Order: sequence, then structure tokens, then C-alpha cells
Amino acid sequence: MKSATMLLAVFFCATMATFAQAAEGDKILGIWLSENKNGKIQIYKAGDKYFGKLIWGKTMYEADGVTSRKDTKNSDASQRNRNLKDLVILTNMEYDDGEWTDGKVYDPEKGKTYSCTMKLNGNQLSLRGYVGVSLLGRTSVWTRVQ
Repeated sequence: MKSATMLLAVFFCATMATFAQAAEGDKILGIWLSENKNGKIQIYKAGDKYFGKLIWGKTMYEADGVTSRKDTKNSDASQRNRNLKDLVILTNMEYDDGEWTDGKVYDPEKGKTYSCTMKLNGNQLSLRGYVGVSLLGRTSVWTRVQ
């Protein structure tokens, strides 16, 4: 009987730790304004990973104000016909011990994809985009939209 109780206690503690980890990771969910204030990104969760899509941008629409511009600067020619509106630019981020890692961030202004890590500090989200080694990257700070 003691071993069953002990097993149940261990299972309960592990489950609670998983829920606490998920709640911490979910703190980035919501809408963020890019550092240069020319885009808003909605961060959402699918499964246990985090993604972000471009929901607004100063240059997102054609002159008619209705038609979404295309991802014309993409280095992959087959992707250049994608709409900028709702373009997923942040993919497969995983939360681990106060940091989101192992994902990618796409820069539609340059048409390039970078490895990415993120850290939350209050209402600011620091994204570090890099190729190869994090030291050789650039940090951008997004601000939460209230």
C-alpha cells in the first residue's frame, strides 16, 4: 500500500510541475509590437510549441488598403506568393527554464530565416536571431500590446 501511495505522490508532483512549466511558458501569449514599431505579431501556442504570425504591418497592404502584399523578398522563390497578412514568422519555440529556444524567426523585410531564442522581461520580449552561433546574432526587443 505504501508503494502505491508513494507512486501516486510522485505522479502528482510530476503532473503539477508540468502544469507550472506550461503556465510559465504561456506568459508570452498575446500581441507584440516589433522593435521598429512597424509590425504586430500574435504569439500563440500549438501543442507544446509557440508560434507567431504577423497580424498588422505598416506596409502589409497594397495601395488599395485591402490587398495583402506578398512575401516578395523571400530567398525561396516558391514562397514569394505568400501573403504578409497572417504570415507565420516565429516557429517551433519551446519553453525551458525561463527561456524559449530551438525555434526560428523569419524576417520578411530581408527574406531570411534565423535560429531564435527569446526571454521575457516584464512587458518586453527579447528575441535573439542568429545563424550558427548565438554570439553572431542580433537582438530585437518587442513590446506587449495592452
